[in-house]
Amino acid sequence: MTDGWRFGKSRDAMIENVTLPHTWNAVDGQDGGNDYYRGTCWYMRELTEEETAGERLFLEINGAANTCEVWLNGERLTHHEGGYSTFRVELSGKLQKQKKNLLEISVSNEENSTVYPQKADFTFYGGLYRSVNLISVPEEHFELLKDGTPGIKVTPVVDLESKSATVTVETWHNGKSVDITVNGETRTVEHCAEFVIENVHLWDGLNDPYLYTATAKLPSGDEVSTRFGCRVFTFDSEKGFFLNGRSYPLRGVSRHQDLKGKGNALSYEDHAADMAIIRELGANSLRLAHYQHAQEFYDLCDENGIVVWAEIPYITMHMQNGRQNTLDQMRELITQCYNHPCIAVWGLSNEITAASAVNEDLLENHRALNALCHRMDPTRLTTMANVFMLEIDSPILEIPDINSYNLYFGWYLGELEQTDEFFDEYHAKYPERVIGFSEYGADANPAYHSSNPQKGDYTEEYQALYHEHMLAMIEARPYLWATYVWNLFDFAADGRDEGGKHGENQKGLVTFDRQLRKDAFYLYKAAWNKEQPFVHITGKRYKNRAEAETEIKVYSNCDEVKLYVDDMLIGTQKGKTIFRFRIPLLGDQMIRAEGDGCSDVTVIRRVDVPDESYIFNKAAASVTNWFDAGEIDPNCFSINDTLGEIRQHPEAGAIVNAMIAKGASERGDVADAVKDNPALQRMMGRMTMMSLLKQSGADEKSIRQLNRILQGIKK
Repeated sequence: MTDGWRFGKSRDAMIENVTLPHTWNAVDGQDGGNDYYRGTCWYMRELTEEETAGERLFLEINGAANTCEVWLNGERLTHHEGGYSTFRVELSGKLQKQKKNLLEISVSNEENSTVYPQKADFTFYGGLYRSVNLISVPEEHFELLKDGTPGIKVTPVVDLESKSATVTVETWHNGKSVDITVNGETRTVEHCAEFVIENVHLWDGLNDPYLYTATAKLPSGDEVSTRFGCRVFTFDSEKGFFLNGRSYPLRGVSRHQDLKGKGNALSYEDHAADMAIIRELGANSLRLAHYQHAQEFYDLCDENGIVVWAEIPYITMHMQNGRQNTLDQMRELITQCYNHPCIAVWGLSNEITAASAVNEDLLENHRALNALCHRMDPTRLTTMANVFMLEIDSPILEIPDINSYNLYFGWYLGELEQTDEFFDEYHAKYPERVIGFSEYGADANPAYHSSNPQKGDYTEEYQALYHEHMLAMIEARPYLWATYVWNLFDFAADGRDEGGKHGENQKGLVTFDRQLRKDAFYLYKAAWNKEQPFVHITGKRYKNRAEAETEIKVYSNCDEVKLYVDDMLIGTQKGKTIFRFRIPLLGDQMIRAEGDGCSDVTVIRRVDVPDESYIFNKAAASVTNWFDAGEIDPNCFSINDTLGEIRQHPEAGAIVNAMIAKGASERGDVADAVKDNPALQRMMGRMTMMSLLKQSGADEKSIRQLNRILQGIKK
């Protein structure tokens, strides 16, 4: 039911005609300020006599964020909590015959203490943002109500040695018998049938994602079907992930389900366009964060051979009153997504200790989720994404089958090399544990550039440098079962106001509108995509360069790259992924790179003074060296001292604590919520105030003022 809807903030004031899918936060949820509308809105539609025909009629809602109530002719029929899963309600028996029937749906994304998510670094769009359907079935029909079930469940168990698969098909219905068909064989049973497929055609990832179909039909004519794949997933603490008995390192990206100007109200065409970009990149795995995604997108992953990490939005902040909701959302996720061969693991939570202590209530919530997953699906493992502040000996790490960490060393805190050190330490201490890298990234605004990129400058060049390091780190550690760039696309986080953009997290390899691939995108394409030879000259948007000599860097999946300047060959390099050339910079110059039957061209020019439009934090750039000129009294505090040292002094500590609290509040409610995390505070305590100030984007006036104040306080 796409058309014919009225919409408003009150059921008495339906002031707008809308089509589905729809969100009311497509604009205010993406413009910054953390002030987007979070409340209740109403959708209203009249059902015609033709639409309500049939023996039994059900309403299907595939996504109502985040709580929803359905009303028919003024009577409330159901209440659903959780904004990312399918649910249905029966309308038959409540319909008025030979009259129009008024359907009203209230949807709310307002704050509460029971439904996840409530605290996270992304916009919680409100609305009926996926399809709403009417389903007419005969009296004898397959189950539709229980947890949004498809009514059919398929479990293939593959024997790689005999090249066969035993396929169990279970159905739920109110009839006496059902005809179940798999691979051309039909059996009539009460509910469940078992089939053996000889010479089984495997679902084999990107190489050959072959899909079978299971169909179930009742004597009444009601019929359901589902596709499934026969594959074997295994995990090894030393060798990582295996698909169908061979090593298959999962290297991929994470994805949020939103788009600039549309929010999360995506069409199938939007989903398909995203998949095309994923295939271009060459990723073989996706972390579908941080919630259940559209069935259409899991279908696309099945069809394209993309291995998936699926999860629920149990994120950032544990809520004492939210346990049942986590269980409900996990039960719906597994019920609705079980048949997808692409899904390898169920994710219990994401960074849940960022703003919560590891206490017994939180641990018990995770134990309950873990038990539920294994009870519903003994064929898949569980995992979770742990925040970088979580100590590696925390008891929460013992709950899921395998683990992963979100690490941002080299961006938020610390240096790039600390990521290498973290995994080396973890693997040495727990060699029997399977560990992965569930998030890593750095924000980049493609308007900002530098020949000397630094952490916190938001340049396209620093993001590329960051990912060059991480790619090498990952390739040197084959025990990492999966690694996921955060994020494939820039996405809405209305609480953010940084890096020259309002309301966006800019860690994407591709811009929010999907129109621009940042340089780091081509780094991973060069490493992962072996199908189509290409060369990409980085820094195309960095045209004006105030330097006598410059670096020309090329990303390519070719073994050899040639570089031409004004049609003159200046160098040939053999190598892998990254090719670097140094050239003198003389006025306007045309740069051309050539590989195996492919080429790329750009123009750069030498200018007398740096182009300030390329600099985000002009103040930090100008104060890099001013305090080295003998201005600092070593007997007093200064911005050269670490935060930990300054905090030991009551007066100096109070000043910097107030400054940090203000800075956290300006980065949204998530940053404000996690700022007091003890492990985070220990990490920050080892950093100098100058480093923290530069990372935060503080202006020169503020930096100088703080230093003057600190210089007035004796150690």
